[in-house]
This record gives sequence, C-alpha cells and structure tokens, in this order.
Amino acid sequence: MRLLKIYTDSFKGLSAESWMLAVVMLINRSGSMVLPFLGIYMTDHLGFSLKNAGLVLSFFGIGSVLGSWLGGMITDKIGEFKVQSAALLLSVPLFCMIPLFKSEVGLAIIILLQSTVSEAFRPANSVAITRYAKKGNITRSFSLNRMAVNLGFSIGPALGGILSAISYNFLFFSNALAALIAGITYIWFFRNRSHRNREIVKETTSNPKSLSPYRDQKFILFAFFCLLFSVCFFQILNTLTIFYKEEAKLSQRTIGYILGYSGLIIVILEMLFVQIAERKFKLRFTLFLGTFLCGISFAILGFNNSLVILIISMTILCVGEIWTLPFMSTVTALRSGADNKGAYMGLLGIGFSLAFIITPSLGTFIAQEFGFSTLWIGTGILMTIAAIGFYYIIPWMLGDKQNESDME
Repeated sequence: MRLLKIYTDSFKGLSAESWMLAVVMLINRSGSMVLPFLGIYMTDHLGFSLKNAGLVLSFFGIGSVLGSWLGGMITDKIGEFKVQSAALLLSVPLFCMIPLFKSEVGLAIIILLQSTVSEAFRPANSVAITRYAKKGNITRSFSLNRMAVNLGFSIGPALGGILSAISYNFLFFSNALAALIAGITYIWFFRNRSHRNREIVKETTSNPKSLSPYRDQKFILFAFFCLLFSVCFFQILNTLTIFYKEEAKLSQRTIGYILGYSGLIIVILEMLFVQIAERKFKLRFTLFLGTFLCGISFAILGFNNSLVILIISMTILCVGEIWTLPFMSTVTALRSGADNKGAYMGLLGIGFSLAFIITPSLGTFIAQEFGFSTLWIGTGILMTIAAIGFYYIIPWMLGDKQNESDME
C-alpha cells in the first residue's frame, strides 16, 4: 500500500500545462508510423537496394541535427509556442508529399526537410516543459512527457504494421493526421497561456547563463558525455534487435514481445522511480547510477544470450534509462538561463540526433569485425566512462545547485 501511495503521489502536483504537453506528445507520437517502416517501404515497395535505402535513412539523422539546432535557436528568438505550432502544422503537408517522391535523391530531400521541421519541435517542447512545470516538478514533468513518447511509440508502430499491409500511403497520411490533431490541440490550449516559471537572469558577461551553449565549455563537456551515452544506448533501436535475431535466434514475434515489455516497464515504473530518485539522490548520483546500470545491461549480453538473461538485461536497461534521460534535461534546464534555454536544449538534442547517425554503422561494424561479445563489453566500458564523467562534471557545472527546486 505504501508503494502504491508513492506511485500515485508521483503523478500529483503536476501542472495542467504539463499534462496537456504530454497529451500533445502522445497524439503526435502515436502517429509516428513512418520511420519504423521507411526502410521496408523503400526496399519492398520502391525497389531500392539496401545500401541506397540506408543512405536515404541517414538523411533523417542529418535533418534531426539541423532541426535540433534551428529549433533551439529560433525558440530563443520567437518563443516555444510559435516553434511548436509551426513544426506540427508544417509537418502535415510534408508527410503527405513523401509518397510523391520515388527516386533516391527526391526521397532523401523530402525526408531531410521533414525531419528538420519535425525535430525542431523537440527543443521547443523541452523549453515549454521547463516553463510550465510547477516549481520542484521539472524532472517529473519531463518524465510524464517521456511516458507519453513511449506510449505513442508503442501505439504507432502497431498501427503502422496494420496500415502498411493495406497501403503504404496510409502510413504517411495517418502521420500527417496525427500531427494536425496534435497541432490544433496544442494551439487551442496554449494560445493565451502565461508561463509559470519567470526566471530573472542578469545579462552580464560574467554570468555563465548569458553565454551561448556553444561557448559554454562545461556544458559542452556534459553534452559530450550525453552523446557518448546516446551512441551506446540507441543500439536498442538497431544493433540490439539484430543481435536478438542472429545470435540469440529469437523470432520476430519474440523480439516484438521483448521490445513491448520494455515500453511497458517504462510506462509503469518511470514516474515512481523518478520520484524515488528526487527524494533520495543528488543529480550527480542519479545520472551516475542510471548510466552505470545501462552499461551493465549491455555488458552481460557479452557473456550469455539466453532468454532469461535477455529479459533481465532489458529490465536493467529500462531502470537505467529512467534514471538517466529525463535527468539530462533537468541538468540542461538548470545550466541554461531564461534567454538561451532553447539553444541549450537544442545542443542536447543534437547529441541525440548525432547518435542516430553514428550508432547503426558503428555498432554493426564492430559486431561484424570483432563479434557481438566485444561490442557489448565495449559498450559497458564506454557507459561506465560516461557514468564517471557525469558524476564529476555535474557538481563542477552546477555547483551546489543539484536540485531542480533551485530553479526559479
């Protein structure tokens, strides 16, 4: 009963705006059917070679980098409301235009444009979370948003599998419809809203918060460790599933069950575990522990690939993810100022986007040349390095302000 009370309490005190941002994210991500099936669409429907399909997919990663940078920069100039509204509504015609392009070059260009526009939404959304969250609830607001993302990504691919069996065009039009509904919902609710957090930052060159994040050496080092973590972690989207298929000899249905299990674990446990970390841990230890657990989850795969070990590994990975990803955003929010929060969130997003470009080719290369055992043990070592890096960089960067309640 006590555990149940802690769990229900983890949802209490969140602002109405935080809930609505999560609802908008859920609607938008529930329509995210294109990316998981884009490679199949190109090879099966358009007849692209595997190599050319991979090159086109790389333009999605490039667009993500551009979108994170542009979205963060523009958010600081015109505000997160206009950026989120524009990103959602402009995505609608771009999704509808994708089926019109049949060549590799044409599809690469439209995918680049679409991902640039769509990913500009992310830093603006992160800024909105920090500005509408109640004081002391920033990390839980990020966690609620992430829970919506995980729910959406559970719903989207399942619907995408059904729709693609009928017609691939339904994928793109459904994605467009979800973006349209999300955009209308967001504009309707937030058009006249005032921010809850009105930070006052003195504009002096001695104040590190007035700096561009690209000149903030401490934050750049933190962002590097975030990139290192992301390159390792996002193997869950590609290399890990190949390992399940080729080394563990799992069927596609079993792989789907394990991935579905991971999403379910995140949805059930995230708010509870974030609540525990906020009460018991400092930020430096939370990120250290979360990253270290992620490293362990990958490293044990280098020694055993039985189904029981795979499930244990995924469970540990989910817990580590919960104690890492939302708290990265909290650290970024604490380091930034009122006038450059979008740029800071954009730089953090660039690291994630770069990981989408680096991880697939690097992971498969190491697995092919040196074996999966080397890949997973090496991943564990790199995660441990990142964990140690977080432990020392966070107090150096934030000083005594290692609690979100310190944010004005």
